[in-house]
Amino acid sequence: MKESVSTRRVTSKDVARHAGVSRTTVSLVLNKVEGTQISEETRQKVVQAATDLGYVPEAAAQALASRRSQFIGLILTRSPHHVAADAFLTQIINSLIKKVRQSGMRLLLDIIEETHPRDTYLDLARGRHIDGILISGPRFDDQALVALKEIGFPTVLMGEVPGEDFYSVDVDNRGAARTAVEHLLQLNHTRIACITNAPASYTAAFERLSGYREALERQGLTYDECLVRYGDFDPQSGFDRMKSLLTLEPSPSAVFVASDVVAIGAMKAIREHGLQIPEDIALVGFDDVSFSRYIFPPLTTIRLPAVELAYQAGDMLIQLIQGEEPPRKKICLDTNLIIRASSGPAFRHRPAK
Repeated sequence: MKESVSTRRVTSKDVARHAGVSRTTVSLVLNKVEGTQISEETRQKVVQAATDLGYVPEAAAQALASRRSQFIGLILTRSPHHVAADAFLTQIINSLIKKVRQSGMRLLLDIIEETHPRDTYLDLARGRHIDGILISGPRFDDQALVALKEIGFPTVLMGEVPGEDFYSVDVDNRGAARTAVEHLLQLNHTRIACITNAPASYTAAFERLSGYREALERQGLTYDECLVRYGDFDPQSGFDRMKSLLTLEPSPSAVFVASDVVAIGAMKAIREHGLQIPEDIALVGFDDVSFSRYIFPPLTTIRLPAVELAYQAGDMLIQLIQGEEPPRKKICLDTNLIIRASSGPAFRHRPAK
């Protein structure tokens, strides 16, 4: 028995038959493709036929007509384990989903581990599986970035690669880290250690470490590589690196940890060593993720505007996809030092034993 139009999904073929035009004409009219030689009378017939039948265009058909996939790619350059452990990233992803959906698009998430070939997301771009690409956590050694620029594919970095002219949204990582360490210096600490948020191949990690070094040197203190450890996005790396720092003689009186997530592990290591925060070791983090104010003691940290960063990056990329020129090629958002109990009062130097 033949199905009636009223009991099945209405297709563009049904609309074409009802309007007395071709399916191609229906697609061009309903997807509002510009530059076509279709009369206003025919347009109205197609629109009326679609309304009469209750036709809803399929996403695939819309994408084909506009030559767009309707997807934006978000590339995270770390392991799935690190992604799951990073509370900061959840804020980024949630904000991006909201922004992208406002434009009638969807977010495609891809995770590129350090051992994976860097051209994985380049293939997505070349195959037009996505209309634009956002890269969170760029690295110095990512040659695929250069290739994206060469083919003119809409690309925005959430971060920065010094010396490269990409569209980007970021914060002044170096200046913010310098502010964090200056806070510890103002509390009379002179032996200040640093645990980075990630390996130094990540541009943000390098910049935050540079800010730490600048703050010390401006105070006339010598930068000591022995006081530096490289974190790896998660609490376990903070725990391990802090245990290593606690073997030093003399031990540091304060630590700048360039990620709140990594700082959680560092705090656990300090307690297991029988020490108190901030009485024995003061601590300052970076990011101001949601749990930072609730842990004990509450964490002094640099507030990075994650929601605004994601929104601005998404907005910039959507403008590029639509063929528009964003007002600014590089956006640098403000950060703030949030002082809580983990950094404590002014430090009184212990007498030498």
